[in-house]
Order: sequence, then C-alpha cells, then structure tokens
Amino acid sequence: MLLNFCRIATACALAVCASASWSQSHFEEDFDDVEKPWQEVTVQMPAAPIDANLLPFDVSATATLRFAVDANSLSVGSDGVVRYTLVAVSPSGAKSISYEGIRCATFEKKTYAFGHPDGTWSRSRRDQWEPIPRNSANRQHAVLAQDFLCDGKTVAGNKDQMLRRLRTGQSVTPTYGA
Repeated sequence: MLLNFCRIATACALAVCASASWSQSHFEEDFDDVEKPWQEVTVQMPAAPIDANLLPFDVSATATLRFAVDANSLSVGSDGVVRYTLVAVSPSGAKSISYEGIRCATFEKKTYAFGHPDGTWSRSRRDQWEPIPRNSANRQHAVLAQDFLCDGKTVAGNKDQMLRRLRTGQSVTPTYGA
C-alpha cells in the first residue's frame, strides 16, 4: 500500500511540474512578454512652419546658427519617436527647414524631409537613424534630446510638457545619464 501511495504521489508531482511548465510557456505567449522588434510608424508631413509658432532654443555660445522648433509640428508617436519641424537660421538670415525625429531609447535622430519656401516638402535621401553627436558647435539635436524631449532613454512626458519646457527654456532633469 505504501508503495502504491509513493507511485501515485510521484505521478502527481510529475503531472504538476509538467503542468506548471506548460502554463508558464503559455502565460508568456498569451501576455506577449517576449519583446518584439521596434517598428516605426508611418510618418505624415506637417504643415509648413510659420514664424508665430517657432520656439527658439539655445544650442551653445559658439553656435553659428539659431534654431527653433515649430510648436504645431511637435508630436510623440506610438513608436516612441518625438517628431518636430526644425528651423535653422544663418547669420545672414537664410533659413533651413527640416522635419525630423528623435528616438530617446537609442539617442538617435532621423531627417524625414526638407521644407521649401512654398510650403512643400522633399523627402530626405538619407532616411535612416543616426547617432546624435553630443560635442559639436551646432549640437541642436543633442540639446533637443537632452534638455527638452528625453529623460535618459525615455520620452520626457507628453507634447504639452515638452512645449512648456521649450517655451520657458527649462530643461529636463534626467533620472540617469543618456
């Protein structure tokens, strides 16, 4: 009788272990805990920027260009990319307009398109993610990412919070280094 009890107990223990293993694997599949590869959303070009909506920001004392973000173009995508129209103005007054994105998770930037004086856009030929340089005279992307759009490797709040920081010049206080 004791031998039968041991056999039954062993069989039950094996069944419980097998069931727990099966349940764990199905739990992970059912709740999709496995990390999926990142995928960028389809990008829509914004309206051309107008001067009244430009929010200037300081880059450095040695910057040769002045920079501003078009407030109406700023967005945070479901893919975690912060997109905006950047306007750069040279000392002679020449303007360069680009529609760009910053990925806080990887500290990268991408230029989607360039703006024309008539309000139209031309897609960028170099449509790929690139690391953001931190040390250069015109370090506009690093300033945007570190001071206004990102908190470490995450997006720093919502659109309204980012616009408030750009308007006031108050930067993000990172929770850890980027």
